[in-house]
Amino acid sequence: MGIKVLIVEDETKIVSLMESYLQAEGYDVLTAMDGNTVLQLYRQHKPDIVILDWMLPQMNGLDTCRLLRQSGSPGIIMVTAKSEEADKIVGLEMGADDYLTKPFSLRELSARIRSLLRRMNHNGDSGANSVLRRGDLTIDEDSLQVFKEGQELHLTPTEFKLLHLLASKPGRVYSRMQLLQHAFEEEFIIDERTIDSHISKLRKKLEKSGRSYEYIQTVYGFGYRFGADHEN
Repeated sequence: MGIKVLIVEDETKIVSLMESYLQAEGYDVLTAMDGNTVLQLYRQHKPDIVILDWMLPQMNGLDTCRLLRQSGSPGIIMVTAKSEEADKIVGLEMGADDYLTKPFSLRELSARIRSLLRRMNHNGDSGANSVLRRGDLTIDEDSLQVFKEGQELHLTPTEFKLLHLLASKPGRVYSRMQLLQHAFEEEFIIDERTIDSHISKLRKKLEKSGRSYEYIQTVYGFGYRFGADHEN
């Protein structure tokens, strides 16, 4: 089966253009025009990528994004006409993995999808056994699953990629720019503080099933590291 992409947009002309382009790129494309339909389609078809417009009838894109995150772990690209940095950060904090500001080219959309798929490990490059065990965390790169004391944590693709990188080398300090380049891969310029938002969300998920034990430590003025005392 091919990669499934769900387009959520209430302007029919834009939907038609994106659908035709992505189908020509080889994706299986689903479409929805409001937030309520999105949740129904996601449960039925489990799309890999959701392209989600901010402004939607019935339920806006932010609320839809939050509910999608409660239902599963698709890659979510938020599309918005809002260009302010604060608005983009809000989208990322709600669980989006990336964002596009209107107007955008179809080539850029395709590039963002490819980048996100690489983060989700859909490129088929899974090595031999790639399971990391750090303290009471088990991080499985092949299945993209993380368990804490046997309880699965539902991370976004970006959160998983950041956690896996940090946990791969406990004690090593990564700058925000290094984490940004690893997580997003493409040349698009994104503010370094975007990483702070993803790290904050990741920490909250690590804490949900109990104490976080400060897995991810802040190195003030530089970036982050995974605590060396959690290395097995």
